[in-house]
Amino acid sequence: MDPGRRNMKQGTSKRRTYRSEALRSAHLAMQGLHKAGAVDKATMRRFDAACLTPVEDLKPEDIKSIREQAHMSQAIFALTLNVGTSLVSQWERGEKRPSGPSLKLLSLAKAKGVEAIL
Repeated sequence: MDPGRRNMKQGTSKRRTYRSEALRSAHLAMQGLHKAGAVDKATMRRFDAACLTPVEDLKPEDIKSIREQAHMSQAIFALTLNVGTSLVSQWERGEKRPSGPSLKLLSLAKAKGVEAIL
């Protein structure tokens, strides 16, 4: 495994993986500056987005679980994500995998609930 892509935040259940070892080092330094008050929250959020690996792949059963927890049909869930109903079905059957903005929205919905993306 690439050393920059391993779990870097110890003592919590949330995993932080970095795009590279160099970005890991830079991010840790920036966190120190943020804790010291030298970097504001908005700058830290932008830095997080640049350094951290944004999302992880979701399994078909994860996608179905997200939808079912929201009490949505595939059609309504598809409208929420701005994709076709057949694509949601293909994701849930494992025929296709979400990527890009769809994967980001699904990851957000998994972490915070579908309400976070409405």
